[in-house]
Amino acid sequence: MGEYYAHSLPGRPKEEWQQLEEHLKNVAGVAKGFAEDFGAGEWGYLAGLWHDLGKYSQEFQARLQNLSDPDAHIEAKPGRPDHSTAGAQHAYNMLKDKGKMIAYAIAGHHAGLPDGKTPDQSCLVQRFKKDVPNYSDHPPSILNQKASPELPFSVERQRFCFQFTFFVRMLFSCLTDADFLDTERFMEANKSLWREGYPDLKLLKETLLKHMDEVVAHAPPSVVNGQRAEIYHYCLDAANLKPGLFSLTVPTGGGKTLSSLSFALKHAVINNLKRVIYVIPYTSIIEQNADVFRQILGEDAVLEHHSNYDPSEEDHRSRLASENWDAPLIVTTNVQFFESLFSSRSSRCRRLHNIARSVIILDEAQMLPAPLLKPCLEAMKELALSYGSTIVLCTATQPALSKSAEFRDGLENVREIIPDPIKLYKIFRKVDVSSLGTLTNEELGRQLIGHEQVLCIVNTRRHARQVYEQISDNEGCYHLSALMCPAHRTETISEIKKTLKDKKSCRVISTQLIEAGVDIDFPVVFRSLSGIDSIVQAAGRCNREGKMRQNGAVYVFMPEDGLPPGYFRQTADTAEEVMRHHNDPITLEAVEEYFRTLYWLKNEKLDEYGILTDISEGSLRGDFPFRQISKKFKMIKEIGQESLIIPWNADAQKIINELRYSDYPASAARKAQRFTIQIPSRTFYNLLGGGAVERLHEQYNVLTNRDIYRMNLGLCPEDPAFHEIENLIL
Repeated sequence: MGEYYAHSLPGRPKEEWQQLEEHLKNVAGVAKGFAEDFGAGEWGYLAGLWHDLGKYSQEFQARLQNLSDPDAHIEAKPGRPDHSTAGAQHAYNMLKDKGKMIAYAIAGHHAGLPDGKTPDQSCLVQRFKKDVPNYSDHPPSILNQKASPELPFSVERQRFCFQFTFFVRMLFSCLTDADFLDTERFMEANKSLWREGYPDLKLLKETLLKHMDEVVAHAPPSVVNGQRAEIYHYCLDAANLKPGLFSLTVPTGGGKTLSSLSFALKHAVINNLKRVIYVIPYTSIIEQNADVFRQILGEDAVLEHHSNYDPSEEDHRSRLASENWDAPLIVTTNVQFFESLFSSRSSRCRRLHNIARSVIILDEAQMLPAPLLKPCLEAMKELALSYGSTIVLCTATQPALSKSAEFRDGLENVREIIPDPIKLYKIFRKVDVSSLGTLTNEELGRQLIGHEQVLCIVNTRRHARQVYEQISDNEGCYHLSALMCPAHRTETISEIKKTLKDKKSCRVISTQLIEAGVDIDFPVVFRSLSGIDSIVQAAGRCNREGKMRQNGAVYVFMPEDGLPPGYFRQTADTAEEVMRHHNDPITLEAVEEYFRTLYWLKNEKLDEYGILTDISEGSLRGDFPFRQISKKFKMIKEIGQESLIIPWNADAQKIINELRYSDYPASAARKAQRFTIQIPSRTFYNLLGGGAVERLHEQYNVLTNRDIYRMNLGLCPEDPAFHEIENLIL
């Protein structure tokens, strides 16, 4: 985005300098306001005041005037002038080590946070040595600030490296967002107005609590509904407590989604917090929850931010709020939330300061990937300790994340909202779990046919297709996997729910995408061996409403081809070990033993990519590898996949046509995400070579051979290599 003073008129240097000075002071004031949320207002002010000092050089102004390049000021583009190094050098020269933290933010405000010290010329140490053009035309009031800002947090000896890098990212966020917003205000005033119009938290709280009180008052008398009401009131009581770390351990079907949101909104209003951020592992869950929130709170109340969601072109406010999360209620994914906290990119870090002083609900907290668990825990600690945020670990299978003698890196002072989770689990006990040993696909198929309504959850797409083909000749058979585009899956799930409601035959074969957050209820569930948390989630789709006269039946089995390799097999092996010690594998005691074995006894595997090690290695010199960490911290491992747009229906075809004929295809590409699947690269190139795929604008891929996309299975290319994806879950 271009600063407004980049387009000054030749021959009017005083006006140019006035515009530049106005911009620096505006950004300083806005960044200060952002940083005051975590006690660092003076830091934000200095970063904003000095971030564009290099633009006072005659060389920079001459380049702007002599070149017909509207983006000449954007130094991330090749051949553009460097105007950020001057401010970074000045900050370091003025404030030394404190100035170095400001210098990171200034040096990266266009191109992203730099590494501290590497052989690359873009690292901060090399930038300090760089010759920069003379910028002595600056006003004395800009440069000669007498300041010595104090750190806004208490430094902990064991964690200070992480604290400093986290603080730099937060400072960087304040600067980049302030810079973007001030430029937007000057150049596109109407755009700034689009950011307004969200209801405030107090109104959202009143609306939700009124709805919940009506639900509780009119719910039919039953044990389950009585306990749901108690859970809701426990959440309201806990909302009166001070901010910090909380856990909400509620069995599946206990109504934790709306009860946790009730806690969050009331807690935010009482403690003067700014927003609620609801963090969910899967897009399949996020779409469902966001729709529920909108039905209760209104269409304008929720900002939904994830890869499959694209607000309409007219919904400018949602699009803009997605940039910096400047909305009262945000529903997002683990990927968006945690990867932003460890990113070096301006576009992702821009929203970080708005996470401070927020209520953050981590729904299905057990879904945090073990190889990144320690960095995630450190981020949670820091948000709660230094940035005034409340974090709620919300799950049916509370992982053993608290600090203990065996797990010294765990969380401290986590307050459980439910007074007696064990008692609650006994009341909600609605299923019996048993093991069937190893089943061939043929044996499994025969068992499934023996039930009129049954759900079978398996670990891989390949297995889901194999089992489905065993039973597909029978009435009421459905298949679900990520080889079906999101719009197709949504439609299929709706049809399954209607079939169940009508009490017709319904046999569903699914990967684990149905497992968490999909409100669906079967009398019988089969689950391929997996982690205990997954087995508990599968059990949550069985007798969910407790309407059966006897408990529902959950059967765990080993597939004939064994388990996928890697982390998935590790969790399943751990579950198998726990099941030897517990007749009932879904009790809280069994769940705790599972996570204790998975986490505590595999401590070295919880920072598998060495992110915390990278942070600590440059600690004494403050040379932090921001870009290196950003590349390593990926919640979804990249395994060589390509995106493929499916012409699923008329809406999809309309978007594809827009994509095909548009000179600016990015907007259409975002809309197409609801019709997009991911496939292995080798399979993609085989399809492309065989003429089954059309490539648009050299980067967007559209399926043209509709014969290989089936209504019941999704994508089914004939290439045998396509089926070699045992390690792909969902």
